[in-house]
Amino acid sequence: MTQHHPLNIFWFLPTHGDGRYLGSAEGARAVDHDYLKQIAQAADSLGYGGVLIPTGRACEDAWVVAASLIPVTRRLKFLVALRPATTSPTVAARQTATFDRMSDGRLLINLVAGGDASDLEADGIFLGHDERYDHADEFLEVWKRLLSGETVDYKGQHIEVKGARQLFPTVQQPHPPLYFGGSSSRAHDTAAKHVELYLSWGEPPSEVARKFADVKKRAEKEGRQVRFGMRLHVIPRETEAAAWQAADELISQLDDDTIATAQRALGQMDSEGQRRMRELHGGDRSKLEIAPNLWAGVGLVRGGAGTALVGDGKIIAERIKEYAALGADTFVLSGYPHLEEAYRFAELVFPHLPLAGRDTAQPTEHSASRRRVAPIGEIVGYAHTPKAAQS
Repeated sequence: MTQHHPLNIFWFLPTHGDGRYLGSAEGARAVDHDYLKQIAQAADSLGYGGVLIPTGRACEDAWVVAASLIPVTRRLKFLVALRPATTSPTVAARQTATFDRMSDGRLLINLVAGGDASDLEADGIFLGHDERYDHADEFLEVWKRLLSGETVDYKGQHIEVKGARQLFPTVQQPHPPLYFGGSSSRAHDTAAKHVELYLSWGEPPSEVARKFADVKKRAEKEGRQVRFGMRLHVIPRETEAAAWQAADELISQLDDDTIATAQRALGQMDSEGQRRMRELHGGDRSKLEIAPNLWAGVGLVRGGAGTALVGDGKIIAERIKEYAALGADTFVLSGYPHLEEAYRFAELVFPHLPLAGRDTAQPTEHSASRRRVAPIGEIVGYAHTPKAAQS
């Protein structure tokens, strides 16, 4: 039997909106603090390692949302998006250290150096594609030195500080881990030089393998090692037929005009990753299964990660293991609606995966305390435990 390393499975907080159908107000729901708290607490109790919180003008502020959820969760880590171009490295270092201390070391940072140029211009940032990565390199040099305890004097092309200090340390040393995704050559350079974990959106495994290999090679030249992960949507159901039906239903409210409008908007972005997502389907509903059980329908109208794994629990687990075999140890997942799908994925797929940081041992006859908390289902006839699920 093939042995697989334990995997970190994260979920997603939909601070840009949520619902049952893409591109439609039909079945939409209010994403307020109470709803986000429900998702975070569900992820925490189900055994997800963390939650990704996105950034941009279409989202609630990631840092405020994450901070509000610290006291209502226990173990959950917060993968908080940070756009270096919109803040100074000294302010970001203070935010980082404060959050990490207040959460007792539950902060992870998702560096967002690229993305939508028009979004950045609306925030007063007028940098070209490669310039954004040059800026990020300078930002991270100052940020890292501050969090290591240095007093920093620095003058670069984009950033200048004098006598900068971070007086309070982070819990995680030398700093909370940096996660990062980008598909351009310049992005791969930044990943190789600075981050702990490189994330790829859900492309076919052969393409992901090439990206991982390129980042690994560049990191080795820097004398570093980088971990790898995947950002994907998921549509798990009890049968493959039901999963594909659910995928069709997710885009059932979309008309061709809405798809065309979304594709024009996404086509104006200078993101290499977004270009690759668009080319997977070309806006064509008939070309959405781009690899076995990998479906590009989400990307018809959604920016960013645009693909989903579709199938029953075993099939999705096998597809995840295929990416794991390429080197991925972390999977940041999401599904619509995010509250219900967090439960569905945990129930259908977790039993088929080696999970990091989660005790998946089955209860034994002599383990009464474990049997009381294990997911056994409803007692049958007020007297008997249900039969164990067939794995």
